Amino acid sequence: MSLLGIPFDENSSYLRGAAQAPPRIVEALFCESSNLWTENGTDLQGRVRDWGSLALPSDTPAAFSAIEREVARQLRPDVRLILLGGDHSITYPVVKAFAAKFPDLEILHFDAHPDLYDQLGGNRFSHACPFARVMEEKLARRLVQVGIRTMSRHQREQAQRFGVEVLEMKDLGHWPALNFRGPVYLSFDIDVLDPAFVPGISHWEPGGLSVREVVNLLHSVRASLVGADLVEYNPVRDPSGRTAMVCAKVVKEIAAGLLGG
Repeated sequence: MSLLGIPFDENSSYLRGAAQAPPRIVEALFCESSNLWTENGTDLQGRVRDWGSLALPSDTPAAFSAIEREVARQLRPDVRLILLGGDHSITYPVVKAFAAKFPDLEILHFDAHPDLYDQLGGNRFSHACPFARVMEEKLARRLVQVGIRTMSRHQREQAQRFGVEVLEMKDLGHWPALNFRGPVYLSFDIDVLDPAFVPGISHWEPGGLSVREVVNLLHSVRASLVGADLVEYNPVRDPSGRTAMVCAKVVKEIAAGLLGG
């Protein structure tokens, strides 16, 4: 299991700071206040390697090319990769690399926001747009979004256009099982959680999932996971490090799924 930091937040629409996240998440993951056992009994000790963070230019096209190239280089049969963002725009070049290796890719996306805008503020590569780019380029045959609670009319139209399966928070308790047939990439925006649990995020959107609910949902996924990302943690708003520890918890449980645990 490899961790790779993608310290890029040039496409954040509100607050910057997510580029500082990768080392803070890694620090929390290996903090001696906890351990590397997951809740299902998977021991990650000695099975998780931190590859540090990429050095990226601020120019989006150049950064995206570098991200796609490095992720493609690291994708090997014996490696499971978790990318640590960064804002959610990084998922687009990451998925491009995964889609080239897994042509029948499916995506499971946890988020408060659907990130389906065609453009935001004139920026087609905004962190509010990655899944519009993914779906219009047919990089995934299926997209399931979990925890959504900010659907605008435009994004509902986009979801319908692309055949996105949206599980909104208002319907919690009536969601279908998270079952998938093909290889699955898991994209996890930490703001799917209620800000009461994760204050260290740029967009405080009340009404989200609890940490317990997120862990239970991750354990319920029936899929062949091939890769994942965790994005939108903003250390600038997390002086206590509390959100970093939640990120580390989520990374551990995702890692167990990637390792088949």
